Amino acid sequence: MRTRFTRLTAAMVATGLALAPIAAKADEFINVLTGGTSGVYYPLGVAVSKILTDKMPGARPSVQATKASVENLNLVQSGKGEIAFVLGDAVQGALAGDTEMGFKGKLDKIRTIAAIYPNYVQIVASAESGIKTLADLKGKRLSVGAPKSGTELNARAILNAAGIQYSDLGKVEYLDFAQSVELIKNRQLDATLQSAGLGVASIRDLATSVPVNVVEVPAAVIQKVGAPFVSATIPAKTYQGQDADVATAAIVNFLVTRSDLSEETVYAMTKAIFDNLDSMYAAHAAAKVIKVETGAKNPIAPMHPGALKYFKEKGAS
Repeated sequence: MRTRFTRLTAAMVATGLALAPIAAKADEFINVLTGGTSGVYYPLGVAVSKILTDKMPGARPSVQATKASVENLNLVQSGKGEIAFVLGDAVQGALAGDTEMGFKGKLDKIRTIAAIYPNYVQIVASAESGIKTLADLKGKRLSVGAPKSGTELNARAILNAAGIQYSDLGKVEYLDFAQSVELIKNRQLDATLQSAGLGVASIRDLATSVPVNVVEVPAAVIQKVGAPFVSATIPAKTYQGQDADVATAAIVNFLVTRSDLSEETVYAMTKAIFDNLDSMYAAHAAAKVIKVETGAKNPIAPMHPGALKYFKEKGAS
């Protein structure tokens, strides 16, 4: 009897040891770094969180609202995020250690999960401000986005290429999308520059509240800025009162992670997201251009092996 009990106990211990690694990985904490709640990153981050909850067994995701790209990259580097939404030019700056952008040194842990959708540089002014061109911004009150955000970095690049310095403006505000819109409504600002997906909620809100002008970014300015900016079009009727197409600049957004996450984890995250893109599409219209076929195209930071494994399986690498 004693021998039988001993054998049974040993078998139970062995079984427990065998299961221990699985139990240890049962709770996979995944912090999704987004942006301001009135932008595009945040609702897409919420969608990612729900996808991971439903489709990735053991995942325990959370969504963090942030100041967007630069903060997100610094948080990933310091181990405080597992998935982050970031702009391509911010990734370039992170890899180079661009101190003016807000990086203390070269970030060596940033790895690409996928290219997702383009941000459009959207400069929108109240009609009563009289702003119709980039040159008209001189002497006017402009919000350029939260400090060191991807939007603010885009603002610096575009304005500099157009020969406009912040000192040429009447007033510069460093506000998130929703705050910028409220100040324009209250006639405390003339215009806002927002780098975001088409149909961003903040600009839709503004355009339905007051008459607006959507300001063109000419191709010559975009050529002067150079890669990773490209020419793009904000289609007519994207916003109320916008009756014609407007030329502007665009830049690709990426999902990134960090190099020390396991291949297994990143593969599971990538598969869950890209096998369930309908949920992303439902979260925001900007996401409708996200495709498996383009996810691994032209990464700025190296692809994470787990993400690359997924795209190779899909024949998209």
